[in-house]
Amino acid sequence: MNKQEIANALISNHSSFTDYIESLSDQEFMFSRNEKWTAGQQLDHLVRAVKPLTQGFMLPTFVFGFLFGKSNRAGKTFEELVAKYKQKLAAGGRASGRFIPQPIPLTKKTALNRKLNSLASKLASQISRLSEKDLDTYILPHPLLGKLTLREMMYFTIYHAKHHEENIRTELEKWR
Repeated sequence: MNKQEIANALISNHSSFTDYIESLSDQEFMFSRNEKWTAGQQLDHLVRAVKPLTQGFMLPTFVFGFLFGKSNRAGKTFEELVAKYKQKLAAGGRASGRFIPQPIPLTKKTALNRKLNSLASKLASQISRLSEKDLDTYILPHPLLGKLTLREMMYFTIYHAKHHEENIRTELEKWR
């Protein structure tokens, strides 16, 4: 994907996720079983994941190089990155630290939805200031996947929203 396709997919997938969250009944939004996250917690988790990216992508590219280095390998395709993420999850990988959400009350549903859409739009616009080469040169650490190029981090972020939407749909289908 080029940077415009990445920006479009970021907005589209996060908008799809928040539209789905808005469509949930109060009971569905709060539903949890087997210690799985509620829809509200999954929404909060995405906010926690996207927010530091929007902050980081404001930095000049030389800061990425200074703090995290440059890639020394060919970047993964979207499909390869998703496969790696699924492999890590299958091996027991889970969110950790600041990415683990607290219980989310129903009263925060709309505000968190707006926040996630705002963050995704901001991140998409920040990508436009980077070159295609920048996206493949500079790296960021991911807590589960290790060092990712900026493009790979965007691939992850695009897929991450879809992953959590699918998780919610699956759990609710089992419950209904």
